[in-house]
Formats: sequence, structure tokens, C-alpha cells
Amino acid sequence: MSVVKSFSVGDGDMFYIDHNSDNFTTIDCCYSDEDNKETNFEEMKNLANKKGITRFISTHPDEDHIKGIEDFSDIVGIVNFYCVENEAIKEEETDNFKKYCEIRDSEKAYYVSKGCRRKWMNVSDEERGCAGINFLWPITSDEDFQDALEKVKDGKEYNNISPIFTYSVENNVRMMWMGDLEHDFLEKIKDKIEWPEIDILFAPHHGRDSGKVSSDVLKKLNPHIVIIGEAPSKYLNYYSRYNTITQNSAGNIVFECIEDYVHVYIEKSSYSYDTGFLDNKSKTDCDYGYYLGSFKPKNA
Repeated sequence: MSVVKSFSVGDGDMFYIDHNSDNFTTIDCCYSDEDNKETNFEEMKNLANKKGITRFISTHPDEDHIKGIEDFSDIVGIVNFYCVENEAIKEEETDNFKKYCEIRDSEKAYYVSKGCRRKWMNVSDEERGCAGINFLWPITSDEDFQDALEKVKDGKEYNNISPIFTYSVENNVRMMWMGDLEHDFLEKIKDKIEWPEIDILFAPHHGRDSGKVSSDVLKKLNPHIVIIGEAPSKYLNYYSRYNTITQNSAGNIVFECIEDYVHVYIEKSSYSYDTGFLDNKSKTDCDYGYYLGSFKPKNA
């Protein structure tokens, strides 16, 4: 069984993957208040302590993706830090950004790029299985990516150094993250990427219209569900032609990937949007939250 959790942290991102192997992965870090920080970080610490390999994937160093990284490092711990290689600076450095730079430039850092291979990210051996994480972007030699790197080196436009990557479980789900890539930048690079079919897309830039994934890319991805983040509603693109779950209304979202189904749980029982795209497998409410429904992934 694999469990993926998307935390409701306000206008920011934080996820974890409790893999069906000896791996635990965190994607970005953000908390909205001290109470959430203690609750979320302790939950992640307890899960991570059961695994032999833990990793932290940092999509980019904006505050809403690194908020609390100092405390995360102290409470949960960061052993392997995955990010794109960059020299981002900020005119006004927060403690979170200073910590990001410290880890980014340390021996803990592993710099990701298209097709990179690493134990036990996507390479298994006799000791343990892999995490099923694969990077589709960046192509480090690409001119558009190089231009994005120059901009963060000048202290601006951090969103467009975000990587694109998937997590997949054999005979089960495939999910995709794009960090905060912006629509205009995605339009520049979309023909340079081999887009696989997926089951779940976490909409870039918290679901904002400024990060909208174009219709031709969506057609290739063909996601069963698009998860729309917690940007203010006036800025959101609701991906009207696709099945969606909106985190503003749902709260925390948990995906339990077991056997040949994905079971979806949410924090808020008041969520009342159309869920006709989910089957009712008669799962009960549990520690994950309120049962919303289930679906069979494409490669199940």
C-alpha cells in the first residue's frame, strides 16, 4: 500500500508519499500556523522514522514552498535534498531561505534533471525497492531553462525553475507535480517534454490561471482528476472539462493506493462537489479523513 497526502496549508504546498517500499518522500514545506506545524511535522516524523530512505523534494525557493523548513529539518530531518541546481538569491533573506540555501549547497543535495537515475529514487536493488519517482524536466542545457536560472540568480521569477516529475506505483496510480511553473513558460517548453498519461495532476501554481496547463498538454496527460490548490478563488482556473477536487473546499486530501484501486479521503465532511467520477467502494471514514470515493487507475 502507498499513501499520498496533500496538506491544506493555505496558499502554499506540502505533500508526502509514504511509499509501498522502504522510502518516504516529502514534497515542499509550508504551514499556516504553529498548531498545524506541530501536527503535520509530527505525523511526517512518525512515518519517516519507519523508513530506511527519506528524501525532501524542493520545487523552488519561494516562501510558500519552504516556509518552516528550519523546523522541518529539526523535527523530521532532511537527509537527502532534491532540487534543481541553482544560484537563487533574494534581496531580503528569510531564515527559511537561508536554510534552503544551506542545504541546497551541502552534501545532502542531489540535483535533479530530466531522466536522472538514483538509488532508491527510481533504481531498485536487492536491498530495497525504489520510490517510483521520475523527472521529465528540466533539460539543463535548454536555453529557456538557462534563462530561468539566470533570473533567479538575479533574485527574481523563482517559479520557472520548478521541475516536472511523476510518482507511479506498479499496477496502480501515476501522479504528476509541476511546482509553480507558469503558463507562459510551460508554453515555451511543452514540445520539449514527453508527456505520459497520468491519473492525478496537481495543478501548477496552486491551480492559478497564471499556471494553467494548456489544452493540448492536458489532452496528452489525460488526467482522471486535477487537484486545484488553495490560491484565492478569484485567481483559480477550475479546469472545467476535467474532474477536479478543490483543496480550498476539501481540506487535506489523502490517496490510499492499494491493490488495483485508489481510495480518496478528504478533511472536510462539508465538501459537496460532484464526485460522479469516483466509485463507491464502501470504505469507512478513518484517520485519513472522510471517504470521498475510489477509482481504478489506468495501468491497474
